[in-house]
Amino acid sequence: MAVRLFEGQDIAAAYLQYRVAPKELINTIMSFMEKRTPKLYNFAVDVGCGSGQGTVLLAPYFTEVVGTDISAAQLQNVPANNNSPNVSYRQCPAEELPFASEKVDLLTSMTAAHWFDRPRFLKEADRVLKPGGCLALLSYTMDMELAYGDVSSCLNDICKEFYDVLLPFRDPHIGTCSRKIYQDMFDSCPYPDKELIEKMQIKRTMPLSGYIGMVQTFSTYQKLKKKDPAEAERLSTDIRNKLLAAMKVSSSNTEVTVIVNYFCWLACKPC
Repeated sequence: MAVRLFEGQDIAAAYLQYRVAPKELINTIMSFMEKRTPKLYNFAVDVGCGSGQGTVLLAPYFTEVVGTDISAAQLQNVPANNNSPNVSYRQCPAEELPFASEKVDLLTSMTAAHWFDRPRFLKEADRVLKPGGCLALLSYTMDMELAYGDVSSCLNDICKEFYDVLLPFRDPHIGTCSRKIYQDMFDSCPYPDKELIEKMQIKRTMPLSGYIGMVQTFSTYQKLKKKDPAEAERLSTDIRNKLLAAMKVSSSNTEVTVIVNYFCWLACKPC
């Protein structure tokens, strides 16, 4: 069964503020499509779209783009992030998409498919995709890295402390490794024309506070916060202070490079 998270207003707002939009991977997806169906594209659907950070990146390539999410709170944050007239949003489960069969040119899910009822979702994706349409599922690993001057290695040791404390709070639905979930979905996809990209690094410069904020949006941190709010705050404060000390700066507005390790798989439905 699917798992519903990220539905409160506070976490939805933080999700919009801190999560990284993977624009580089959109280029990879479109290159995959263009090699197989080099034509005008009419309709894309982004499932589990959250507040639409990835959805809007599809707008230049398609006549119509629809983002879907089960969370009303996430979708209520969309207007601040969406100024594309060909993009709209629908509230619905990932496993019950409100589209006719064989209508969709591209179906994506960006950092969300691990929460779905995965067999039902893949069956639904197959239903709505046109023959020759493409499915693109992407996510990233928890082990984000930081780069800052000559202390990057030290910073990443501190980051690992952060991740190690949060690891026991991973939801049983996703287990200890999201990558395995996507590998299993890739293996179960019956389309013969498919491609797995095991690692693509996405780099963003942001304040150190932005990195801390991003980790605080993780389901593991949210579960710790729900169990013990004071401990969650103590942990994030302690990690922030250790990072600042290693960087020899006092302001969490100091910019660092955050390196996010994405992976994805792409598949083309047979004609």
